[in-house]
Amino acid sequence: MRFIHTADWHLGRSFYNVSLIDDQAHVLNQLIDFVRDSHPDLMIVAGDIYDRALPPLEAVRLLDEVLCRLILDLDVSVILIGGNHDSPLRMEFASRLMETHRLFVFGSLSERLKSLDMFDEGRRVTFFPLPYAEPSNTSEFFNIPRLANHEEALRQWVTHIKSKRLVGSHMVLIHHAYVSGSEVSESERPLDVGGADTVSAECFEDFEYVALGHLHRSQSIGKIENIHYAGSLLKYSFSEVDHKKSFKLVEMDANGKCKVETIPLLPKRDVRCVEGTMEDFLQGKVNIGNRDDYIQVRLLDTGAVFDAMNRLREVFPYLVAIDHTSLIPVGGDLNRVDHRKRELIGLFGDFYKYVTDEDLTEEQVAAFSSIVNRTRESERQL
Repeated sequence: MRFIHTADWHLGRSFYNVSLIDDQAHVLNQLIDFVRDSHPDLMIVAGDIYDRALPPLEAVRLLDEVLCRLILDLDVSVILIGGNHDSPLRMEFASRLMETHRLFVFGSLSERLKSLDMFDEGRRVTFFPLPYAEPSNTSEFFNIPRLANHEEALRQWVTHIKSKRLVGSHMVLIHHAYVSGSEVSESERPLDVGGADTVSAECFEDFEYVALGHLHRSQSIGKIENIHYAGSLLKYSFSEVDHKKSFKLVEMDANGKCKVETIPLLPKRDVRCVEGTMEDFLQGKVNIGNRDDYIQVRLLDTGAVFDAMNRLREVFPYLVAIDHTSLIPVGGDLNRVDHRKRELIGLFGDFYKYVTDEDLTEEQVAAFSSIVNRTRESERQL
């Protein structure tokens, strides 16, 4: 059995207000070409198909084109699950009809959530698609008291799945989650404000392969290395400049042992950081590399620089950000904190402290987290 594992396409995403739809189409064409040459039995996309619950039209068109080429032209089955950026109900529109063409879409927890069996020379491999869901949704589905965190919810599902496992079948779980101990990036939205969003690797020990989405770095987790993040299609933040974007080709043998190969994706434009003074850049004293990449310039000038963005775009046409933290403020605080690297609860706590000169209480932190989480959950239901 051979299948492809990919995730976190985030179709429709912008990078510093620059649309990435052409960049996404570029790497998806590489994925399609690989499918044409390698003839896998199945493709898995483990969540965050779109970048937001109500995606732009060009993102919907791109997904339609990609799926038609994969399924109708190349005769490959595809499983899609919803991630925390996807709208469950919008994803599942006409999903029962699409199953007749071997496109299996699972956006939400519902009665149609089921395992999918595939056979290779008589061997059964069972795929269980488990879309992203808040713990409250799991509690509602199983009609049990409210679960405290994502791990409790996942363990509820793993128990349910194991009860349905057939003797002699190999099991593949497809899920969208944050496994503790994994490497994170700035471009990932936390699943839960308040620190209850991680799950432990031990939850997945009974599966031959776990195809995960959510984290944007390609990585494997767990003692037996059965847990894999495919990573995102592209670099979606400057914290990912050292990432090598890719997807996974998985070959499972008759005993359920998986050989996992990482297949690189080559972007239309890379995402890079370069540093130097304004004089260095304008006089060509800095090795600028490919000037058509998406660039963040770290200016080393300690004084103010006039019209830096427009002047630097003469060197880097796709300059999208300038980091001028070397600037020494007049009478300012030299120990500034980069707000982009702070968690939402920390930012709100700083604001509350500034206004009231008091720290948030535990009850206030819990209330703030609950409000934010409920708001995000309602946004996904659009």
